[in-house]
Amino acid sequence: MRNVLALVSVIAVLISMANAQEHQHATINGFVYDASNGEALIGANVFLEETQIGSSTNKSGYYVIPRAPVGSYTLVFHYIGYKAHKQNISLAAGSEQTISVSLQVENIVTQEVVVTDEAISGAERLFEKELSKIALSPRQINQIPQVAEADLLRSLQTLPGVLPVSDFSSALYVRGGTPDQNLYLMDGTDVYNPEHAFGIFSTFNTDAIKHVEISKGGFSAKYGGRLSSILSVTNLDGNREHFEATGSISLLSVKTTMQMPIGQIGSLSGSLRRTYFDQTVGRFANEIPKYYFLDGNIKAFFDLNEKNKLTISGYSSTDKLDAIFNVNVKDQSGASYNWGNRTGSIRWTRIISPKLFANFWITGSHFDSDADFSQLFDYVFTEKNFISDVSVKGDLEYSVSEALNIGLGFEQKNLHLIFRHQSQSGIINIDRRPQYYAAYLFANWQPSIRWDFEAGMRYNYFDAEQRYQSPAPRFSGKYRLTDSFNLKVAGGVFYQYLHRVPRTFIADNWVASDATLKESSSNHAIFGISKDFSDSYQLEVEAYYKDYQNVYSFNDNFNVDVSPGAYEGDVPIYTRTDGIFHRGDGDSKGIEFLLRKERGVMTGWLGYSLARTEYTFDRINLGKAFPPRHDRTHVVNLVGNLDWKNFKRWMRGEAPVAHKSNWRIGFTFVYTSGQPITPPGSHYFVRTTPDWDFESPEVFPSVINGFRLPPYIRLDVSFTYDKHYRNWSLSPYLQIFNIGYRKNVWYVDYDAVAAVPNGNLNPVINSVEMFPILPTIGANFQF
Repeated sequence: MRNVLALVSVIAVLISMANAQEHQHATINGFVYDASNGEALIGANVFLEETQIGSSTNKSGYYVIPRAPVGSYTLVFHYIGYKAHKQNISLAAGSEQTISVSLQVENIVTQEVVVTDEAISGAERLFEKELSKIALSPRQINQIPQVAEADLLRSLQTLPGVLPVSDFSSALYVRGGTPDQNLYLMDGTDVYNPEHAFGIFSTFNTDAIKHVEISKGGFSAKYGGRLSSILSVTNLDGNREHFEATGSISLLSVKTTMQMPIGQIGSLSGSLRRTYFDQTVGRFANEIPKYYFLDGNIKAFFDLNEKNKLTISGYSSTDKLDAIFNVNVKDQSGASYNWGNRTGSIRWTRIISPKLFANFWITGSHFDSDADFSQLFDYVFTEKNFISDVSVKGDLEYSVSEALNIGLGFEQKNLHLIFRHQSQSGIINIDRRPQYYAAYLFANWQPSIRWDFEAGMRYNYFDAEQRYQSPAPRFSGKYRLTDSFNLKVAGGVFYQYLHRVPRTFIADNWVASDATLKESSSNHAIFGISKDFSDSYQLEVEAYYKDYQNVYSFNDNFNVDVSPGAYEGDVPIYTRTDGIFHRGDGDSKGIEFLLRKERGVMTGWLGYSLARTEYTFDRINLGKAFPPRHDRTHVVNLVGNLDWKNFKRWMRGEAPVAHKSNWRIGFTFVYTSGQPITPPGSHYFVRTTPDWDFESPEVFPSVINGFRLPPYIRLDVSFTYDKHYRNWSLSPYLQIFNIGYRKNVWYVDYDAVAAVPNGNLNPVINSVEMFPILPTIGANFQF
């Protein structure tokens, strides 16, 4: 409480200092749009040319210059890839002017490769960029070669500090954290399972995306409830000028996105995607599991008046897997696994005053999974997981002056979680209905052109079986050493109350903190430097440390450790989390390098990270620290995209020009240190029933994750031919995943077999490999 009062006192003093000269200035505010479709432009720069005093647009495209000096000026609107707009204005003392503009796309080929608000350009934009925050444009995402189609999460895995665990997963492991420690937001709504096909595809349809940014740590007090990262995705509002459609078809899936105006008051966008593997190969090969997913989202935007806007959005997805084994025998066996997400939100955007901007949400998010593996065994084996989240939240931004901005808000969640497991060990039936409340306050202060500070406080209240009250301070600072060289720091305390506990080859399950399952917490400390070498190259280097308290893993022997709370016949029932999960601590440290090139005939980035993560569990590995499966010491990522025709012109010393048809060549190279594994320490015989005279060979593990697999190496390439016609365009493509046919190992399976005739035990080692070389063809279209 003392820290909160101190923060409020400092903010009050700064506000009073700013208001003392309020009558000597004017206020300018408004929105910036794309003239071609009416979409709000995020991150556009707006400034007075004669003074360089200005601002940038937020995620709603809104800007405000709260203390503009009195006089006559030229107001400049600038956005990368668009023609700058200049407007002469006269400002009187105490006046307020609302000026909204629509910018035209700049048809310049050297900028065409970065027609995106997210592209970092110039020393000023690099200084304004928050520490550990990276943005990718939809165009950049679509240019990265992938397994089946352009994929957001797999694209983010090419950034330093963001790791996959295998080819089969798009889950994000950020700076040593686990996937459940990431907060996924789609149009402001939590998404609890952002993966399809066990992670081969992600939830987010790239054709429907407008804006993406990931914060890898040290994030603002505005966000909470997670320990590692924030991934914020904003989908398209819809084309307000005319009907527009895009789509693609590949060997595995088909998708389409459509946009259209709603009269003069708004717009509508929607997308639909489905895999059809079950309708092709699955119909002719019974031994191959039948799987498909279907997802879609819709978003309606209404411009009610100059000060009020309303957005309604929804998303739904379904994954279905049915596997049948022993298809040629009478007694077939199989397994089924179904899961899905549903989200919906209503957002009201309100300009309370030119300086006070507000967003209010009502959101709902639902995830459920249902797995049945009973036919694979001689006993019942099922798991069901369910989470429901109905939330209300508000966010206000108050621009006191060009040097001081204040943010405050609240969040309230009504949650319902069910975890049900049934096997030989018994029945786990955990049903919780917790509530979560949060309020936050932060201030951003720029006392001079060289300094930028942000301090904030988030107060968390979680009410389950036990009440948790957790203040979470946050701080960040930036210092401009030169016009192109910056120092940055960030730190904070972070809490998490929902845990997605991983299972090997089985569905992960969400559970909530209670009297036994304590809240998780983490402390972040980050230091970084950034250097702008030219309009094309930027270098960012960041070192970080974070610790973890109360991380959890599933206890496969819970029935031995815990007494059941009740019985259903002879079957024990467990309704509490006592002993069901192992509790541990950990820490992660590392340094990351990111060199980006955003302009020219060749664009892309080079990333490298050196990192180490360790966990300590009292009842795992004899209480000694060990690296988790997702620990990687060295990681190198190289991503490149080449404009072929203009590359040839550049080689001849000629200036680039626009082309109606052109080849784009993309590549991705990945190198990571080997995955930690646990080899066998010894082999032994176990006498088993029915007569206790049958000796079964078994394997006893050695040090947990004490050894590593060979390094992971992969090269992907893509070739895309863009052909532009009068009113539409077509882009057929060829993508080759793992073109070098590197046999990367997924995991190693150990078994012990008694040799004949001496009866000695000889270990049998089987390496299970990941994807081989995988070519994919498809086509994108737009009209």
